[in-house]
Amino acid sequence: MLIRALAVLALLAALPARAEPVDPGLQKAVDAPLRSPKNRARDVYRHPAEALGFFGVKPDSVVVEIDPGASGYWTEILAPYLKAKGRYIAANPEPVSDEAKRGNAAFAAKIAADPAAYGAVETTTLAAIAPPGSADFVLTFRNLHNWLKSGEAQAKLKAFYAALKPGGVLGIVDHRASAATPQDPKALSGYVRQDYAIHLIESVGFKFVAASEVNANPRDTKDYPKGVWTLPPTFRLKDVDRAKYQAIGESDRFTLKFVKP
Repeated sequence: MLIRALAVLALLAALPARAEPVDPGLQKAVDAPLRSPKNRARDVYRHPAEALGFFGVKPDSVVVEIDPGASGYWTEILAPYLKAKGRYIAANPEPVSDEAKRGNAAFAAKIAADPAAYGAVETTTLAAIAPPGSADFVLTFRNLHNWLKSGEAQAKLKAFYAALKPGGVLGIVDHRASAATPQDPKALSGYVRQDYAIHLIESVGFKFVAASEVNANPRDTKDYPKGVWTLPPTFRLKDVDRAKYQAIGESDRFTLKFVKP
């Protein structure tokens, strides 16, 4: 009986936490019919209400989202939630590549198609995300590994620090590497060690506040032929072992909260 009880406890310890407080107004935004079915299908992996609750976003917050992407996953939630009392600022990539131009155009079309929901959205670029000391929150989702690859991580983090008010929050989510694996400085697999991320972010002046396990996935073994993009939704191996990777689901992710002192 003791062995069985210990096994059960070990299993429970491996499961991600789901206890972040949720503002009813935020949950209403998550459940709103304007959200696309494709985006809504990813909620099981992204836990948007719990993640935003962990960061501390309120209806009157000034929130900058870094690179919201063509689908506007977080835009669909944050823009209506902040419309009446707060501000939602989408910092899009500089339109220097065809991919960035297409993504920015798709995002602009999404915003223009629903003025009732998105009429108050403000757009800037990653070169000038917001005036210094103006934002309550800078939020970035699964972008840090790209900046490590390009060598821009520290510069981006310094820009976020500058944009935030004193006491402002940086909320960051990314694919979590195994703590037993040396960190690739370029993060070519897409995975970033949590301790590495914390050290890097604190090196530009932020203070680490807390980590949430709301986006943890203990099924993710992090050792795939095409890195994190082997998993859904990318399925870079196409139909090879697709059912296996579908059963794993999207990546194990850290969800970290920092403050600008």
